[in-house]
Amino acid sequence: MARSETRMRAGVVSDGVFKVVLGAAFVIGASWLDGPLGAPSWLLIASGVALLAGGGVELGYVRRRPLAGYLRLMIAYDGGWALATLAALLVAWRGGTAGGEIWLGYQAAAPLAFAALLTCAAPVRPVVS
Repeated sequence: MARSETRMRAGVVSDGVFKVVLGAAFVIGASWLDGPLGAPSWLLIASGVALLAGGGVELGYVRRRPLAGYLRLMIAYDGGWALATLAALLVAWRGGTAGGEIWLGYQAAAPLAFAALLTCAAPVRPVVS
């Protein structure tokens, strides 16, 4: 395996681990985080479970899906995360109270979409020597 491919796969693994850790933190800390994030505990738990599932699927397919597909999905996911964060910050800046719900709503939906698209992606083709 080429050095750059090894680094990219390490990035995919890191992304999956980050999602799993963040999901666990949301589930474990739901009753403590609900106040600061301005969202109900059930939404934190739902987001945490979705992140755990999405990260788990991402880690499970790391060697069975092409890196190009992973990278496209990761770019789309992170771009959506940035947009959801900006929308949530704009709502909070304008005095609204739904910023945390917007941000966590994205966290509840996007990892499941990511996992579904990754599951449907074409597998890595075997190298013929």
